[in-house]
Amino acid sequence: MPAPKSKNAVGLGNTLMNDRFGKGKGGDRKKGGVTRVNKATGEEYITSDKREASWVKMRSVTEQGALDEFLETAQLADTDFTAEKMNNVKIIHIDQKNPYLLSPAEERAVLGKQKENRGKLTVPRRPKWDASTTPEELDRLEREAFLNWRRGLAELQENQDLLMTPFERNLEVWRQLWRVIERSDVIVQIVDARNPLMFRSEDLESYVKAVDPKKQNLLLINKADMMTYKQRKIWAEYLKGENISYKFFSAHIAKEILEAEEAAEADEANGRRVGEGSSQAKEAADEEESSDEDDAEDAEAQESDDTRILSCEELEEILLQYTPEGVDRKLQVGLVGYPNVGKSSTINALIGAKKVSVSATPGKTKHFQTLHLSEKIILCDCPGLVFPNFASTKAELVCNGVLPIDQLREYTGPAHIVAKRIPKTFLEAVYSISIHTRAKEEGGTGLPTSDELLSAYARHRGFMTQGMGQPDQSRAARYILKDYVNGKILWVSPPPVDDIDSEEFNSELYDIAHLPENRRPAAIAAAIAAMALEEEDDDDVSIDLDAPAPQGPKSKRLDKAFFRTNASAGGVLKMPFNHKYSEQGLAAAAAAGKVLSKRKQKELISIQTGVDPKDVVLGVGKKHFKGGNKKSRKTRFDNKGLTDDL
Repeated sequence: MPAPKSKNAVGLGNTLMNDRFGKGKGGDRKKGGVTRVNKATGEEYITSDKREASWVKMRSVTEQGALDEFLETAQLADTDFTAEKMNNVKIIHIDQKNPYLLSPAEERAVLGKQKENRGKLTVPRRPKWDASTTPEELDRLEREAFLNWRRGLAELQENQDLLMTPFERNLEVWRQLWRVIERSDVIVQIVDARNPLMFRSEDLESYVKAVDPKKQNLLLINKADMMTYKQRKIWAEYLKGENISYKFFSAHIAKEILEAEEAAEADEANGRRVGEGSSQAKEAADEEESSDEDDAEDAEAQESDDTRILSCEELEEILLQYTPEGVDRKLQVGLVGYPNVGKSSTINALIGAKKVSVSATPGKTKHFQTLHLSEKIILCDCPGLVFPNFASTKAELVCNGVLPIDQLREYTGPAHIVAKRIPKTFLEAVYSISIHTRAKEEGGTGLPTSDELLSAYARHRGFMTQGMGQPDQSRAARYILKDYVNGKILWVSPPPVDDIDSEEFNSELYDIAHLPENRRPAAIAAAIAAMALEEEDDDDVSIDLDAPAPQGPKSKRLDKAFFRTNASAGGVLKMPFNHKYSEQGLAAAAAAGKVLSKRKQKELISIQTGVDPKDVVLGVGKKHFKGGNKKSRKTRFDNKGLTDDL
């Protein structure tokens, strides 16, 4: 019989909670604090129960494991080991083609369900407080409100079976947003022009109005230079129909204009002719204004306020229009947005100097900052926030730049999205590769798969795995996805309108002008050759709707191996497969002076006489059999055939 457990024994759960909340004994406490360990670096630090180190508090947390989420819930509830059981585990039935993407029918069903529950996507509200509220009471109220908000989103995700983006789960980061909203007169949401609605938080605009009805909202669509005029016009009509205040802006164009002006000033200071060394920068800065000079209608439309990309001076003038009446102070503008949508680059372009650190890694800004733009405007920069939103798959979040690519583990889903959206010919022209796809008669769809795209790119760049020598698709995926996120290969999401086709909406993005400069000469030469070939075949062009599907490479290999074709007879099978073992084959071999080997001679004689090849003896030698003293009747053959019986 086993010995009973001691009542003083400490289990794994209690040990984890003691380590989490600093209730360990002995060496766990040093000088009145709690010893913690940074999991990433292994560094030890000491902190109190209620106050964490600043670098610990401001870590952005968008995803948590089951254990971390359980312990975080217990901490927010201010209890030792009391938390609700969250049954968030789901079994996802995967598709045979790609388990990380949805079929068209599943995607339509998910979009319909998301539309029904979009009003339940909220941002956490700060509890009411006044001058009499103590810091301890406010901290407790904020934790309770934040815990209830997280519970509501968990219930929405569980009950409605919806996939949500990995939203921000750190209370300290949301506190920075609350402070920015409270002190700002206008909140500017900066979104990526390639998918504006994905980066817009509709509930944030409602929260701004709830804090103070006098506060205003503005949607600043950054990276608008990646859109064509036609795309900006369609988006402008949709946003005006939804009563959304918006403006188009490009931090990249603003930066080029600033660099051109600085170069011109340097030329003047050195006594050289203005613009001698900066003509290329000026041409790039004026590309948006002069691209459609030949088309009078487009040029006139680009001057309208609805579709025009604003300069820094024009954006500053528009912000001044939101100045509250009767207030003798500077206008305070709060800048909010997802990580990596260009918020820091926009601030740098407005100020004209690098005041904010810019990084390609999402979530670089960690603290709310105050910057003086001019004598009339103060900018309040909020850390990058991932707002709760619905998502079909995590692959879309990677393609939208929400999740960092360098930390990516599953790459086939995002790569498949890129291969599906970008035309095959454009990908081949950009990377100078040849993508081999399966023919339709062999089950292909006509579009390259992620495996075909990544294998072609990896072979072209020489990315091979060690040992096996196979194409390193994981490494190739990181290069292609970074080009997609950075805008080297473009795709713009159309507005959610039924009569807009995404392929037609993006058709203007895949011409020679959108190729890299070093790829344009080869593309132009290929286009000229194709046009010349079409002109030669114009007279003989005929389309047969009943014609069979073209042969794929697999079918061609099979036909080539089985048939021997010539110009006169086509595919004809001349001789049977056993021709060389027949009398005709033997005679042909003798005429050609060929001597059969002993093995082939035995096979030939066995075919002619019906004798087992093992019992055939060539020449005058004898073949003895094992198996006792019994004599077996054998047959001896020479090279001409049967001779005598033994």
